[in-house]
Amino acid sequence: MKLFKQTLAMVVALGLAAVLTACGQDAASRDALAHAKEVNTIVWGVKADTRLFGLMNVKTGKIQGFDVDMARALTKQILGPSAEATLVQVTSDTRVPMLKGGNLDTVIATMTVTPERQKVLDFSDPYFNAGQSLLVKKGSPIKTVADLKAGTKVIGVQGSNSVDNVQKAAPKTTVLQLSDYAQAFTALKSGQGDALTTDNGILYGMSKQDPNYVVVGGTFTKEPYGIAMNKGQTALRLAINQALKELKASGAYTRLVNKWFGDIPGFDAKEVE
Repeated sequence: MKLFKQTLAMVVALGLAAVLTACGQDAASRDALAHAKEVNTIVWGVKADTRLFGLMNVKTGKIQGFDVDMARALTKQILGPSAEATLVQVTSDTRVPMLKGGNLDTVIATMTVTPERQKVLDFSDPYFNAGQSLLVKKGSPIKTVADLKAGTKVIGVQGSNSVDNVQKAAPKTTVLQLSDYAQAFTALKSGQGDALTTDNGILYGMSKQDPNYVVVGGTFTKEPYGIAMNKGQTALRLAINQALKELKASGAYTRLVNKWFGDIPGFDAKEVE
């Protein structure tokens, strides 16, 4: 009897897993725009750990940032003023699996459009033209990547392409690699390096956190952020691209850019637009 119950439980579990997998596959392959119109919402994956783009407000429990506001504005532009964006928290590691699994319609989460990602996902036109830059303490003699010469030290994050990029752009500088951005910023503030390098969007967040540090020198790579969706979602991709154009034409896009980045030293609105 015990063996029968165990076998039955296993069969039920396997059956449930198969149903959930099938549901996820159906959700991933269905026409996302048509479904969004039916339910009057678009399900967006957004970050909650990236200052200025998507950061959890511990007082309100709500995620706030440029990506969040863009998701809401695009939803209303596509579906109408009564529509509301559904926000789902993602990380750099979970955003692609959740999208491929049908848990999301689209992802707007500081996601750089790369050839590798384009093999498995479709992307909108860039909505934020990020690029690699430098963060330095106010008054630093380092103004551009050209100032990273022998005797200088730049801090990067282990495993990121920003380390390779800065080594190519400034081969004579010494690169210190740390495990994450929090450690990297702490190291910069403690004087372990002369500059910190990664996407300018992330650096602007650090500058917002501590105004004694500023982003300098513009960008020396191109890292355009795009809105990601599953392959084959052509109708949704075209609708998002059209909505982006309309938000820019109306001035709504510029207002959101200025809301989140306008008071940050070194920020150039024309560069990201």
